[in-house]
Amino acid sequence: MSAQKLLVLGTGGTIAGSAATATGQSYAAGEISLDAMIADIRGLGLTVELVPKPIARIGSQDIGWEQWDALHGEIIAAQADPDIAGVIITHGTDTAEETAFLLDLTLDPGKPVVMVGAMRPADAVGSDGMRNLANAIRVASDPKAQDRGVMVVMGDTVFAASDVRKAATSNIDAFKGYPRGPIARVTPSSLDWFAPAHRVGSTARFQWPEALPRVAILTAGAGIDAMPVKALLGIGCKGIVIAGMGQGNAPRVVLDALAEAVRDGVPVVRSSRVDEGMVDRNVEVDDDAYVFVAARALGPAKSRILLMLLIASGVTDAKAVQAAFDGD
Repeated sequence: MSAQKLLVLGTGGTIAGSAATATGQSYAAGEISLDAMIADIRGLGLTVELVPKPIARIGSQDIGWEQWDALHGEIIAAQADPDIAGVIITHGTDTAEETAFLLDLTLDPGKPVVMVGAMRPADAVGSDGMRNLANAIRVASDPKAQDRGVMVVMGDTVFAASDVRKAATSNIDAFKGYPRGPIARVTPSSLDWFAPAHRVGSTARFQWPEALPRVAILTAGAGIDAMPVKALLGIGCKGIVIAGMGQGNAPRVVLDALAEAVRDGVPVVRSSRVDEGMVDRNVEVDDDAYVFVAARALGPAKSRILLMLLIASGVTDAKAVQAAFDGD
């Protein structure tokens, strides 16, 4: 019997990073080629065939439409290829939640798509990259990984793309899930799922767009005025996500400026700069009067991704946008 084939799409990141010294903090992302990484992981004797496909060699802070479009196209092709059992994406951690969520919203769930990164570069003491990659291989090759959508594997933990976020700058266990926690625990020799696949029979929520509109995140702070809102509108933003205080609040002058943006046809979503929690409608802010959208469980980064896809799909009405954030 031939070995199971997994497509590995490389984008760079810390998992492919090279440090100045083994004990220092500085490093360059994406320095190690995907072929070199695959050669190292093959040395572990894993019983799968890895098919490498480089996409980029960048830090994930620089990822954008070009890389997203390439990733999506390669995954669509892999889904249609009966010889490919699943897809792994090596990716930097800074924007992993955004890439994972974008792909999750625009792909049918079928074959496993697993994103993996590292918190320490490959040549640093205590590097986690090869273990995380071995874990990702175990997840992507497991039959029970089918129909779970895009997943992120970090620190012996499996998260659904809809829940995952980076919650610490440099901790080895930097990733958390909200509103759900981990969906599985994994090591190179074991995998325990906590629940059945949740996307059986579902399809992609959005078609892949030809382009994504400019949507900005504005972080509220004490003493902020309306000028940042006007500046964002001035550069042509088609939507705004406010990373507000507490439950998505902001000074009255900012809310009034955002309400004016809504009247001009620019959707506004209230999210929170707080690490975790719900942003519900009409709690501290009168969303009905302002015609705002409450982000619910999504943080600012994912709110921006969802709003971009909605606008690209021609959905800008506040009620329809709210329904999408409610998961309807």
